[in-house]
Amino acid sequence: MRAMYKGFFVAVCLTAISCGGGGGGGTSTAPPPPPPAANNVAVVTVDAGPSNNSVNTAFTSVTLCVPGSASCQTIDHIQVDTGSYGLRILAPVLTLALPVQTFANGNSLAECTQFVDGYSWGPIALADITIAGEKATSVPVQVIGDAKFTTVPAACSSTGGVQEDTVANFGANGILGVGPFELDCGDCATAMHGLYYSCAGTVCAETTVAVTMQMPNPATRFATDNNGVILDLPAAPPAGTTTLTGSLIFGIDTQSNNQSGTQTVLTVDGNAQLPMTYNGTVLPKSFIDSGSNGIYFNDSINKCKTAGLTTFYCPTSTLTLALSIQGQNGVMVNNVSFGIGNTETLLANSTFSVFPELGGSNPNPASFDYGLAFFYGKRVAVGVEAKKTSVGTGPYIAF
Repeated sequence: MRAMYKGFFVAVCLTAISCGGGGGGGTSTAPPPPPPAANNVAVVTVDAGPSNNSVNTAFTSVTLCVPGSASCQTIDHIQVDTGSYGLRILAPVLTLALPVQTFANGNSLAECTQFVDGYSWGPIALADITIAGEKATSVPVQVIGDAKFTTVPAACSSTGGVQEDTVANFGANGILGVGPFELDCGDCATAMHGLYYSCAGTVCAETTVAVTMQMPNPATRFATDNNGVILDLPAAPPAGTTTLTGSLIFGIDTQSNNQSGTQTVLTVDGNAQLPMTYNGTVLPKSFIDSGSNGIYFNDSINKCKTAGLTTFYCPTSTLTLALSIQGQNGVMVNNVSFGIGNTETLLANSTFSVFPELGGSNPNPASFDYGLAFFYGKRVAVGVEAKKTSVGTGPYIAF
């Protein structure tokens, strides 16, 4: 099973942010920004999200259709996550009746999606997906929190963390997992990892599942521009800002707007991890992940005292720190500089949702989680496993 990092600590209701209720709404009520001219580019916005309580969360819009029909819905505030795989939609914002995948015996296919900070439960349905000008047909998608699948198996609910089956808990109307692999499970056709379930009514049991029914990175199902993505975001002021607008570009070296250039290529392992060295210690379980809303690592930096923020850092003055990142291919990038600010001071401005210096501790002592802040001011490419580009074959991250 792939490690999936979506929203590490994203469900924490940061006390200086206005924490909305369970609202969310699916389709945009205000006109979205005009899309870029290129058919392989989607607008990405970092803002407070559908419940007005998200920070450092990149969102885009997707259009879903009942397969082969004109019954469609465009849903905004879908989180762009390079640390997970598959399109997952919160049932409360979905107005379409998507067909649930079934086994030969008539049982329905459901999934327990295990993220770092919790889990989500729901059936796997089929949909035609359009993002910008790219389209994929009959793609498996997860419908999280479906009212017909309310009985969560104990094997799923016991995985720990928050049950993220509402817009408020999830922090988004859905998630677009575009990590460096094609499927969310490497061997679920032959092995069970507490991920996929066969359901007869409310009774669900773990099962293996054919590759064709598993959750894919939707970008790999496009006819072209399917070998990876590029997340291109502008730089953010150290103290933060209200919003940022950038681009999610599909394909690498497939069009004039997604050429590789001279960036450094760092390959990752089967869990999208690569070693990082911080304070002289090698942290082998580290990763770069647009779905994490902070920079999470372990240090003796002062922690915050405010309730709800005690895992976050509150230094007396902003710190400038550095680390090294090494690809599995041996390529090393040294002295990658980052700042850590006082979380309580940063969040004092409740109108901001972009914080490049937001950081906190990491429950895994062998891990450095470099979240969306890594992407600010960079053009970061994520190459998919076994897919070729001009600078190599995935899985890799390049910047």
